[in-house]
Amino acid sequence: MSDRLVAIREAERPVVELRNGAEYRAILGDDTGAGVPVRTGIQTSAPGYSTPVHSHPYAEILTVLDGTGEVWLEGDDNRVGLEPGVTVIVPAGRLHGFRVIGDRPLVTFGIHASGKRIVDYRD
Repeated sequence: MSDRLVAIREAERPVVELRNGAEYRAILGDDTGAGVPVRTGIQTSAPGYSTPVHSHPYAEILTVLDGTGEVWLEGDDNRVGLEPGVTVIVPAGRLHGFRVIGDRPLVTFGIHASGKRIVDYRD
């Protein structure tokens, strides 16, 4: 980890196409966050998008920047509405998913409580 101040500009980060109509921009990633114990990124999910059910071996924190959706934990009937200003914490190891509701993209800022982003898909 650097002992200097590091500035990372979202607009300069590469866009990665995810399956089913979403884009992800790592902010703190392997090339910008060496030695930092978290990973961050911004995901833009198109209307109709739904994540595959997945888990992480660490907590994931999502803050909604724009759009609407819902998030859930597998095996739990409770669904939490997503809208700007809402932050959710997904517990480590829990299968979960989220989907876009409405006709606008859902934009989330995600924090992975790990130095490496790990996604374990159910299928």
